[in-house]
Amino acid sequence: MLDILDRFGLSLLIGQAPHGPLGGVALTLLMSLAALVLAFPLAILVALARRSTCTPIRRVAAVYVYVIRGIPLLLLIFWAYFVLPLLTGFDAPASVTVVAALIVYEAAFLGEAIRGAIAALPAGQMEASRALGLGYWKTVRHVILPQALFNCLPSIVNQFIMIVKDTSLAYIVGAHEATFAATQINAQLLTQPLRVYLILAGIYFVLCYALSRLSKLLERRVTLRRNRPIAQAPLTEASA
Repeated sequence: MLDILDRFGLSLLIGQAPHGPLGGVALTLLMSLAALVLAFPLAILVALARRSTCTPIRRVAAVYVYVIRGIPLLLLIFWAYFVLPLLTGFDAPASVTVVAALIVYEAAFLGEAIRGAIAALPAGQMEASRALGLGYWKTVRHVILPQALFNCLPSIVNQFIMIVKDTSLAYIVGAHEATFAATQINAQLLTQPLRVYLILAGIYFVLCYALSRLSKLLERRVTLRRNRPIAQAPLTEASA
């Protein structure tokens, strides 16, 4: 395997960059990060809509979550790849269409994680904030979301791990990510598919293991924060 890494290691890492398009592991991470960052605001809206007191909004959000979670990601990638050019009028790069599909797909899962984190907060915080004069959006922004997002940090990291693995489907539409790079290397070598794909599996394992360790670390910190006793101000005797 060392000889394959020596010959094609750079292609696996960055594709043809800097003299050609970015690819390999670098594109995998870039696509994953872009999908997570762009799906995050949509996921927050989905979570809030799922807890809305307005029945039509709540039902629309529920339909979105159930439909997207019931559709294979590969099908969404195909739809994005073939439908986006028809809607936009120009051919988007394969990596862009895959990121678009990932945004729609992952927002449904992230939204449910955030909704669960909001539901787990102590009851009455919304009412208490409204009693203090804060409006709905100020309460959500300054009281509800900071606590909920902190509590679901491990779930967000776990979802990022899933996104990294999901990007392996991008090679089907020609995005030059890690799986596509490995497939191209295998096509050149012809006789060593086991070694090539063992290297690819090792790359995904290292990436996902590092992220899983980060998730465990965040989970411990969240648990410690939850269990930390609340400091109380010392009582002072009233002056005579």
